[in-house]
Amino acid sequence: MSDTETGKNKPSGIPRVQLPPDVRRDTLAVREGLPPGPWGENSEALYLTSSFVQPDAATAARRFANEEDAFIYSRFTNPTVTMFERRLAALEGAEACIGTASGMSAILLLGMGVLKAGDHVICSRSVFGSTIRLFAGEFGKFGVETTFVSQTDPDEWRRALKPNTKLLFAESPTNPLTEVCDIRALSAIAKDAGAFLAVDNCFCSPALQRPIEYGADMVIHSGTKYLDGQGRVIAGALCATQQMVDEKFMPVLRSAGMSLSAFNAWVVLKGLETLSIRMEAQSARALQLGAWLEMQEQVERVFYPGLKSHPQHELAMAQQTAGGAVVSFIVKGEMQGGAALARSNAFHVIDSTQVCSITANLGDTKTTITHPGSTSHGRMTEEQRQAAGITQGVIRVAVGLDDIEDIKADLLRGLSTLLDQ
Repeated sequence: MSDTETGKNKPSGIPRVQLPPDVRRDTLAVREGLPPGPWGENSEALYLTSSFVQPDAATAARRFANEEDAFIYSRFTNPTVTMFERRLAALEGAEACIGTASGMSAILLLGMGVLKAGDHVICSRSVFGSTIRLFAGEFGKFGVETTFVSQTDPDEWRRALKPNTKLLFAESPTNPLTEVCDIRALSAIAKDAGAFLAVDNCFCSPALQRPIEYGADMVIHSGTKYLDGQGRVIAGALCATQQMVDEKFMPVLRSAGMSLSAFNAWVVLKGLETLSIRMEAQSARALQLGAWLEMQEQVERVFYPGLKSHPQHELAMAQQTAGGAVVSFIVKGEMQGGAALARSNAFHVIDSTQVCSITANLGDTKTTITHPGSTSHGRMTEEQRQAAGITQGVIRVAVGLDDIEDIKADLLRGLSTLLDQ
């Protein structure tokens, strides 16, 4: 493939923000993007346009042939989307980023960019339910085989390798049980096999963890969650090297069109400005809630990486700067009466809340609560849920910016009345 075909060394008509080379992450979170337009706006502009006028036919031809960087058509080039992509790439420590219509479309773009029929994927069995369905079902239809393994056992990942393994995929921490993988160990396994490692960084965001620093090749995001931070829009992103973006992912995006809208990109772009302080505050509240839940007799087990009781606590604290904002727990009942009682008790706790929002979304400033077994992971088979440890007694709380004492009182409404069930 020629340099012209890959876009290497092509002239760029898209300027960059002029910042000192040593500015820190919080400054990048509010400054990286594009320079202001001719009006000198301080808040980034929203470019709601489907296409861009070209100065002449010859220039248009060069730009459509990818010989010159410019904004052409908003399915694959838009200034607002570019600002979001540059900012998120800077926060992740990546060379480049592609914004997508959703987090799942980012994983779809990943697969379409690096996989083909006959390839093999190794994936954690503890990832988000839709991710499991995408790899096992949709990619499987097109001849891609996926082996699901333990999130936390690198040896199991190594044993699953095949000569045709092309991708290792993990999320860390996982949804909803917050299992943490050893990113460095998985990176070494992938590199030895000539495969890529992709890490879904949705739960931590770059405010708490940067997987590329530990050897990940690609980082996946559901921008719907913490990047936006207020539950307003659907968005996704894929961070990688500039070469991977140019050669593997941009051609797919341009053809398949799983594009991020300019409006949604603008909303998430502005959300990134407060990402660091939100994650710090929400993680602190989550740690308080997790410690409190461990003291409740109606709770059988708590899952939160910031707690010393978490099986991967030390690893999490080595890779992350805080435990994150998601706390999951198993309400009592499963050991006493099996899945039916556990589900009934979980529903009772959830339905007794008056402050928490009952929704499967997370990452909001409003605390949300859900029953993963019947919502976010409801489309999985029971066998898949059991393998991932998602029993009917599991409740997931995504801690927002509510007063944590109000959230404790909200959960106690249901927990304290379980004996009446």
